[in-house]
Amino acid sequence: MKNEKLLLFILAIIQFTHIMDFMIVMPLGKQFMEIFAINPQQFSLIVSSYALSAFLSGILGAVFIDRLDRKKVLLFLYCGFATGTLACASSNSYFFFLISRCISGMFGGLLSAIVLSIIGDVFPYERRSSAIGIIMTAFSVASVVGVPSGIYLAAKFTWRMPFIIIGSLSILFIILAFFIIPSLQAHLKSGKGETNPFKILGNILQDKNQVKALVFGLILTLGHFSIIPFIAPYMQLNIGFSDFQVSYIYFAGGLFTAVLLPIFGRLADRFGNALVFSIASFFALFSIFAITNLPPVSIFVALCVSSSYFIVSSGRSVPALSMVTAVVRPESRGSFMSIRGSMNQLALGVGSLVAGLIVKEQADHSLINYQYVGYFAIVMSIVAVGLALQLKVAKGG
Repeated sequence: MKNEKLLLFILAIIQFTHIMDFMIVMPLGKQFMEIFAINPQQFSLIVSSYALSAFLSGILGAVFIDRLDRKKVLLFLYCGFATGTLACASSNSYFFFLISRCISGMFGGLLSAIVLSIIGDVFPYERRSSAIGIIMTAFSVASVVGVPSGIYLAAKFTWRMPFIIIGSLSILFIILAFFIIPSLQAHLKSGKGETNPFKILGNILQDKNQVKALVFGLILTLGHFSIIPFIAPYMQLNIGFSDFQVSYIYFAGGLFTAVLLPIFGRLADRFGNALVFSIASFFALFSIFAITNLPPVSIFVALCVSSSYFIVSSGRSVPALSMVTAVVRPESRGSFMSIRGSMNQLALGVGSLVAGLIVKEQADHSLINYQYVGYFAIVMSIVAVGLALQLKVAKGG
């Protein structure tokens, strides 16, 4: 299609806002625990509530996501996401904040599915990893610009301010998307898309390749998001980072990934997704061990360790996503990616809850048992590599 770069730009912006909305909660974990008077387990529920509601909406979304114009679905979901984010900003209690996070997750979780479906429809497999690499720089930009800015606004004004800004920006980007993104109906022309939710699930379960892809994504996400929620609290309570210095973690990690993610995409297109994923996962084992067993060290050393983790964990996601989009034909891709997104959100929520059950707070407020979370993530990474090597490209994928 024409204006591919413009399409990638607006999709990356959409990814930026909903990733920012999800990410900003974790570095503010210490503040939420103080403001709402909650413990680490209750904080992990804030993170997992977003994911678990996204899981449920993804299952429901599989029914309609391939029956409509991709653009219409995208705009509808983005409007709902903006509403949920602004509701977070107006919450006055832990309970209502949880409800608002569920609303954000309900729509935000499906946003990733529709964005990846659009990428899968527009870009052929040979160029898809490069396109996904560009889309995933939204994570890096959110880390470099969004999270540090959000932390600063929360420290300078109120914890509500980041959510107000994200919600307001989302409204602006909804208007831009309406005028920039063209109608996307190519997936409707075959007339082969399934509409019965039970048949959709049945078709997926009957395809061993698609089942392996779902389990692959679930395992990868389960390990990754058992680590992520407690990186910031661990750095603050155990290493000695101040509330504002936590932003350095996301700035440094995001800066490196912003530069390197497109390179991961080009390498995957050139040498193969499975090979690049496997090599990145090998290095991820060392980063996972280091970040979850980190003793009191200088801020510089801590930043080196956290940045290495962000680089390899984000980098391997580029070929991973490219492999997953290729296991299904275009006319069923939206439904499959919705189910895939649901499974990943379920894994995200479970991973956060597992970490919350393992990690404990001591009398001096420092955290213990984080290393066991790391061992769990290492096992998940090894299993994910084994599954990645078994995935096959579907006809037309």
